[in-house]
Amino acid sequence: MIGLDNGHKRMAYITQLGKNFIHVVFAFKQEYPDNLCFQKIARVPGQQQFNHHFRMLNVADINDEILGFMRLAYRGEG
Repeated sequence: MIGLDNGHKRMAYITQLGKNFIHVVFAFKQEYPDNLCFQKIARVPGQQQFNHHFRMLNVADINDEILGFMRLAYRGEG
């Protein structure tokens, strides 16, 4: 697992590097169920944390929707 931070807080984790994909987990304080970019959203037991799982298969997967979630994670919001 590789943690990515903004200098103050961890904003995402790379959990898998495959031959043709990168799997990234964003940890937010709330669930964002209405999206097309996360393949799974799971609450961490006993915590107010929701892990949002994103799998990038090609560059086109980085669209406006995921960029918005990346900005939320970078600013420490969500």
